[in-house]
Amino acid sequence: MKSPIEAQTQPHSLNLSIQGMSCASCVGRVEKALQNTHGVVSASVNLATENAHIDFMEEAVTAEELIQAVAAAGYHASLPAPSPAAQDAVKQQQTDREARAVIIAAILSLPLVAPMLLTPFGIHWMLPGWIQFALATPVQFWLGARFYRAGWSALKARTGNMDLLVALGTSAGYGLSVYALFFHAGHADAHYYFEASAVVITLVLLGKWLEGRAKRQTTAAIQALQALRPATARVRRHQRDIEIAIEQVKVNDLVIVKPGERIPVDGVIADGTSHVDESMVTGESLPLSKKINDKVTGGSINADGLLIVKTLAVGTETTLARIIRLVEDAQAAKAPIQRLVDKVSAVFVPVVLMIALMTFAGWWWFNGDVQQAIINAVAVLVIACPCALGLATPTAIMAGTGVAAQQGILIKDAEALEVAHRIHTVIFDKTGTLTQGKPVVVEYLAVDQQQNQSHQELLRIAAAVQAGSEHPLARAVIAMAEQQHLTIPAGENSTALPGRGTVATVEGVQFHVGNTRLMQELHIDLSPLAEQAQALENQGNTISWLARTSPVAQGQEKQLLGLFAFGDQIKPTAQAAIERLQQRGIKTVMISGDNQGSAQRVAKALGIQQVLANVLPADKAAAVAELKQQHQSVAMVGDGINDAPALAAADVGIAMATGTDVAMHTAGITLMHGDPALVSDAIDISQRTYAKIRQNLFWAFIYNLVGIPLAAMGLLSPIIAGAAMAFSSVSVVSNALLLKRWRPHTSGHPEKNN
Repeated sequence: MKSPIEAQTQPHSLNLSIQGMSCASCVGRVEKALQNTHGVVSASVNLATENAHIDFMEEAVTAEELIQAVAAAGYHASLPAPSPAAQDAVKQQQTDREARAVIIAAILSLPLVAPMLLTPFGIHWMLPGWIQFALATPVQFWLGARFYRAGWSALKARTGNMDLLVALGTSAGYGLSVYALFFHAGHADAHYYFEASAVVITLVLLGKWLEGRAKRQTTAAIQALQALRPATARVRRHQRDIEIAIEQVKVNDLVIVKPGERIPVDGVIADGTSHVDESMVTGESLPLSKKINDKVTGGSINADGLLIVKTLAVGTETTLARIIRLVEDAQAAKAPIQRLVDKVSAVFVPVVLMIALMTFAGWWWFNGDVQQAIINAVAVLVIACPCALGLATPTAIMAGTGVAAQQGILIKDAEALEVAHRIHTVIFDKTGTLTQGKPVVVEYLAVDQQQNQSHQELLRIAAAVQAGSEHPLARAVIAMAEQQHLTIPAGENSTALPGRGTVATVEGVQFHVGNTRLMQELHIDLSPLAEQAQALENQGNTISWLARTSPVAQGQEKQLLGLFAFGDQIKPTAQAAIERLQQRGIKTVMISGDNQGSAQRVAKALGIQQVLANVLPADKAAAVAELKQQHQSVAMVGDGINDAPALAAADVGIAMATGTDVAMHTAGITLMHGDPALVSDAIDISQRTYAKIRQNLFWAFIYNLVGIPLAAMGLLSPIIAGAAMAFSSVSVVSNALLLKRWRPHTSGHPEKNN
């Protein structure tokens, strides 16, 4: 439990919706404003989601003060809408407004650009100057007002952004046209550039609308997960079944789930049997059989039976809510490569303004044509939009983490996503990761091996002796007896012998089940099966013995009846998981606290190249650190509490969701249904996402590296520059969206190349 001092100093988290951002420069300004606020520990702003994630000290700063800090930087901040439906409604209203603005701008701009489109067909026609002025003015100052507001805010903050570039560029073209109209209207060589300013604004608005639509598709994974939460639940209270809002369901409530319905809560089945489809929550493709006392997850679908579920978790504590929170945090986080983009964006706009001024001065000095100098400078300002730079990384991260979550791979943060693509070595814990983690009876031998009846009797008696035990080996014996459909008699006077075994009376006779140490204490002769026992132990199995220890009619006592060999079965997909990693050129290592024989048996069966056995839990992290020194980049895969330090020590920790919460909190990646084959898939989606980031950054930079010089040389008109600028942002987001086509190899579908 935390002390009062620790509780007071614990940072709180807050998400804010940010309106008015247009490029990477805006992101930097909002982050700087928040980080400079007293009490803020850290702030991360995402252009793609238009959200800010802030860690702050609650006693030092309030949410209202954080909103004011954003407002002082020239942007509007607000708390997110309370529900996903409300958030969708707000976004839809914004989309509708942007669509209307684009349509109106296009209607007003089309007559201005029509003469240019008709010229190649030999039609020379031009609208009178005052009509051009009447059409262009609303586009410039009404529909384009957003650029002036945002540009003015940037100037007040002594910085620049995309809106400032658009405002300056279009204003220069519009102002030059107004000057020509009112002061040189009678001149034969009077030229107007109303169409350039109007069309540039129209194209930028169109680009922002297309970009917004594409960005919202990158959050489709979150929306799909949120849609899994039913709005209501059918609860049994006071012998009546009533339907209530999901927010009103309490822990320990009995929830009735009919066939075909979504399970609304995390819980345990109190009554009924069914098959449950958990594919959207865990990525598990096949429905799972569920019976009384089995756990079920909210958001999964009850296939064919009526279930009564006792509620274990509701609201933000459910598995689905935690998944959504993890994906949201990953999508809001910045990858390390984004730091380069932030540094470039900080100086980008000032450099572009200098290039535009030099272009104007150079052309004016070169040919004395002020109009040509202004138009070329305008083209520089318009094409040099840093939108694509700001969107390159977050859109790829959102698409990659989103599609991974839908396939049962939860990537906690962007850093894990970026590092995972260069993994050189994967270290696997053995128990519970490569193996089932539950012992099963792999062999049982009776001293009297001539009769099959002796084997069944051996199993029947051992199950009866251990019927009341919760020990994993005892449960394995009982499970085997149930599989053989044996009738297990009642055991009496059952007593657990800690560290050794169990004693009980069955059908009037006393029996002991236990390890070799117990048999030696009882002076039981083990020689009849000693050779077989040694062979089974050499294969990595655990041996347990059954002996009769009370007299019978014939006067015999303390007689060995047989042995049981227990092994931990290898997961069905483990071998394929190792093979796929090795095909990628990734080295595999297994680390285990088990003896060398047991570890070697599993490693040999799976084809693992290096084995570290007899490793104590406390030494696992040191072993991982040593392997990091030998290899380039290391991932650790585990599921238990004792794996948590090793998961933290690795470059990337990968936890099985079938394991402990501690392991999942420590790891950067969680595999929702404990399938080791997903390790290769996690690395694959990481590699593909990082490739998209690099592609996006390449295109974002190349547009500017090629476009700015062409515009400065007078080879690009402002209209073409505006179209190229708008297309750059849309192409970057569209490229990231190709990741949505990805499917894991384990799903049974071929992975699509993106």
